[in-house]
Amino acid sequence: MSTLAFALAATIKHDGRGGVADLLATPAEAAAWLADHQHLVTEVLGRPPAGTEPAADAISGTKLAAGGEFLPESRGVGMDEALWRALVEARRAVRALFARAVAPGAPSKADADRLMDADVAVRAVNRAAERLGVRELEWPAGGEPVLRWAGRTDDLIAAVGRSTIEFLTGPDRGRLRACPAARCVKYFLQDDPRQTWCSASCGNRERVNRHYRKRHAG
Repeated sequence: MSTLAFALAATIKHDGRGGVADLLATPAEAAAWLADHQHLVTEVLGRPPAGTEPAADAISGTKLAAGGEFLPESRGVGMDEALWRALVEARRAVRALFARAVAPGAPSKADADRLMDADVAVRAVNRAAERLGVRELEWPAGGEPVLRWAGRTDDLIAAVGRSTIEFLTGPDRGRLRACPAARCVKYFLQDDPRQTWCSASCGNRERVNRHYRKRHAG
């Protein structure tokens, strides 16, 4: 099952022509991606994202702060340029931690030479997730005890942070792999211990490439 963090990491993919495609290349493309994946944001928040525009008090920073906090701290799920840049920066952190998760195997070739420092990425996702608040007990008279989030927001970047933490501390982290196919840049979840490639097409292409190299060796 896909999660918000995994889906965000997958917005870097091969373009089918030997290059890399970025599904968040512009604010408009990022907004379209978010529209297709709002159900994953809802899974983290526990309710549909509120509003379609960033809050008026959103901070207008666009980079990772020194303490490892994503900016802006928008409470909406709109896609102005500041939130777009924050989402792209959040993706950098997610992919840096995915690269760490697959070690000592090789990370995705898409950004292996320019990964965010893993410790910075950890601080970033923690700071982002903190904005969702804390779990508290609520037990109304005559009712049943329940857990609720205190101080919870509808912050997209905070949802990414929480999803990343849940993914990396959950059972799927052990199945995370970077596809070693020559032109592939995907991370994928290994369904079988014998699975090497993200898809049958990547496996077939690599077998053809190996056969070609053997025939033309020397």
